Amino acid sequence: MLPPSVRIFLCTTPQDMRRSFDGLSLATTQLLGQDAQSGALYVFINKRANRTKVLWWEKNGYCLLYKRLHRAIFRPPRAGEPGAASIRIDSRELATLLEGVVRTSRARKA
Repeated sequence: MLPPSVRIFLCTTPQDMRRSFDGLSLATTQLLGQDAQSGALYVFINKRANRTKVLWWEKNGYCLLYKRLHRAIFRPPRAGEPGAASIRIDSRELATLLEGVVRTSRARKA
């Protein structure tokens, strides 16, 4: 569990998961209006909601956590202002998000 002092921001705009350290730090600055080197965690989810990356700065470089779900999706919390570029979440919400939710199968029409 992360200490309560760690700030965690979830980007509300789906991101291209081909972006890596520099692309996500640019998104942190341009989309979220945050300093990517502040020590906060920045969470990005792709359009299909089956991949996520978490970016943070630690002392002298970026760290990146990448998770891809199989037969599940990430379900972000719905809190926040409408149209906001990001929402602030706590470590419990991050842990729940990273667990994912099993995708329900769609019935096929005959």
